[in-house]
Amino acid sequence: MESAASKETNPVLECIYARRSIRRYKSDMVPESAIAAVAEAGTYAPTGRGMQSPVIIAITNREIRDRLSQVNAEIFGRPNFDPFYGAPVILAVVADKARSTAVYDGSLVIGTMLLAAKSIGLGACWIHRARETFERPEWQEFLKQQGLTGDYEGIGFLALGYADQDPKAAPRKDGYIRWVR
Repeated sequence: MESAASKETNPVLECIYARRSIRRYKSDMVPESAIAAVAEAGTYAPTGRGMQSPVIIAITNREIRDRLSQVNAEIFGRPNFDPFYGAPVILAVVADKARSTAVYDGSLVIGTMLLAAKSIGLGACWIHRARETFERPEWQEFLKQQGLTGDYEGIGFLALGYADQDPKAAPRKDGYIRWVR
């Protein structure tokens, strides 16, 4: 079956095929305009019934980023590890628990931001444990300080920065796609 577009001629497909999870970052701060571009792209991800329940919190404050890293490492069970891999920017995605599609909506936001980051030359990696982090009283208070007074669930963190590695894609597994004709 021939495709209408190939990954060599379609910039969106090129980006999808080239994107990798980055687990080592340069210390250079990302310009705010680039962070804003990635976050704004996330706002265009599909959401259930178009309700746009996720919220993206862009964290460039080093102290807050390091506190988030510390609690994430604690939850992960690796207290002397930086689960954000040195990324200078963290985009935290939370979503309104009242929405039945909150986890799906937030997941699509993160996936969209991963591709946006790659498309503008940045590295990114989805980091888990946001749910456990934002269940803690300190981080519930943090959400309130950001003006989020509803009942929000942490969906994920996006580590963002300049890649200090160039990982290659693993071969795709056999049987990944099943056709029903």
